[in-house]
Amino acid sequence: MAYPRALVLVGSAAACAYLVGLDLPSAPLRLATKAVPVLCLAAWVHSRSREPLARFVGSGLLLSAAGDVLLELGLFLPGLVAFLLAHLAYGAGFLSETRRAALARAIPFALYGVWVYLVLRPHLETAAVPVLAYIVAISAMMWRAAARIGSSPEAPWPAWWGLAGVLLFAASDTLIALERFRGELPAARYLIIVLYWVGQLGIASSVPRRD
Repeated sequence: MAYPRALVLVGSAAACAYLVGLDLPSAPLRLATKAVPVLCLAAWVHSRSREPLARFVGSGLLLSAAGDVLLELGLFLPGLVAFLLAHLAYGAGFLSETRRAALARAIPFALYGVWVYLVLRPHLETAAVPVLAYIVAISAMMWRAAARIGSSPEAPWPAWWGLAGVLLFAASDTLIALERFRGELPAARYLIIVLYWVGQLGIASSVPRRD
């Protein structure tokens, strides 16, 4: 039990320090702390299971941590690629749990993707193709998380945590896109990071302990 508690303490302290870095503002403090909560989640997932879902989710968390660092360094497109790969890893993890199509569950996420792209498209310029690829990846990830609901006789909560996590992650990403391409949103940076961290926690919690 000491190991998970240590991860909670380190991750929580880093999250608080990052929020202080936003408020000061302090770029070095943000750079040093932003990825730490997600790295702690990756370590926690690694301690819970070695099955395919855990490996894919752990890889997605590590890619997200890389994206955190890249975005803090001002490298938007490389950061976008890192998070796109993270979404693909999460989607692959959910797919490893169930391959059923559940096409009806894809509809709301397809509509979300179309809406976001149409809203952003006039402002994207040369970023149109990367952003489109990103929207497709995150929409597919949400679909596969939704398809997992009810697919296993095990306790249903991990699948629900996963779906909640990806929805919060998508909400965070949507706010980032609106702020970057359509203008600054008041206090959005605080909401963005909180939604992101809670979303990642939900995705990590979707990995059940399997010894």
